[in-house]
Amino acid sequence: MKKKAANTAAQSAAKQQSLTVAAQVMEFLASDVVSVSSGDVRKLLSLSGALRAYNQAVVKAKVAGEVREVLVREGEAVQLDQVLVKMDTADYDARLAQARGSLAAAQGQLEIARQARDNNKALLDKAFISKNAYDNTNNQFAIAVANVDSAKGAVSVAQKALADTVIRAPIAGLISSRSVQPGEKISPDNKLFEVVDLRVMEMEAPVPTQDIASIKIGQPVQLKIEGVAQMVSGKVSRINPGTVAGSRSIMTYIQIANQDGALRAGMFGEAQLVIEQKSGVLIVPQTAVRTDNDKPFVYVIENNTLQQKPVSLGMQGDANGVAVVELLSGVAKDAIVVKTNLGSLRAGIPVKLLAAAAKV
Repeated sequence: MKKKAANTAAQSAAKQQSLTVAAQVMEFLASDVVSVSSGDVRKLLSLSGALRAYNQAVVKAKVAGEVREVLVREGEAVQLDQVLVKMDTADYDARLAQARGSLAAAQGQLEIARQARDNNKALLDKAFISKNAYDNTNNQFAIAVANVDSAKGAVSVAQKALADTVIRAPIAGLISSRSVQPGEKISPDNKLFEVVDLRVMEMEAPVPTQDIASIKIGQPVQLKIEGVAQMVSGKVSRINPGTVAGSRSIMTYIQIANQDGALRAGMFGEAQLVIEQKSGVLIVPQTAVRTDNDKPFVYVIENNTLQQKPVSLGMQGDANGVAVVELLSGVAKDAIVVKTNLGSLRAGIPVKLLAAAAKV
């Protein structure tokens, strides 16, 4: 009886010990680990800014007068040289008629002066008049020529002023603002409209001076624009030669094609530029790297045991939207590394992997 009780007690103790050991085995889900893989890592620079039309124009009055017709409103499309405003032309018609009359009179005086000069030249050749008398008529002819030229200039000025009473679109695009009404008196340089061409957009973004050397004209850019589901492609079109006043940033301009008109001025955009890239290097998520006294290491599963491996790190960056870091040494390709923060871990504990680890 005592022997049977002793055997039962021993079996119970063994079972308890087995349960305790089993309880110490740490189980890892597939989402907790990752397989060290060879891939591409990119260092990205994030930029942001508001969109604006690459081509835009302010339409101003060139002459003074009363507005007779305004032919467009905000949001309407206009073509190059399309008529936007017609002004009252009565005063400018009169000025042109007066200038043309003055030109006709000057041309008449020129013809009289030409005949007088030609007659006196014939008389001078026959010694019927003095050289001084001929010179006087020749000078009168020269004055008449100058008067005709001046009158022609006055006609051109009057024609230009009359033409400027019809205000046209300087570019093709959309009317974004209108500040003129029929019957209004306007003066030269009064702002009447703003026209924007949305076929090409531009984002202005400040870049820290330490990163500007990594940006090149023509460099491709991927942008996320508010209100637009898809990523939008663009390119660096310009880089300002100087820093922004009061900051250590340099304005960079990103050009974006917008043929479908989905983008509008004022929309906010976020861009990512690849400023450095490495291909075919060993990478793991940045979350997999831990430190001990500022020395980096990773937890690796080997032979169902958790091992702590010191590593040397290279470039940090992005791989398919995942923040990764390059591994220069310490672990081999296809090693299984713990990537999530599961609290306090220690090397040497037995582990069980419930599913195969995926790559980055």
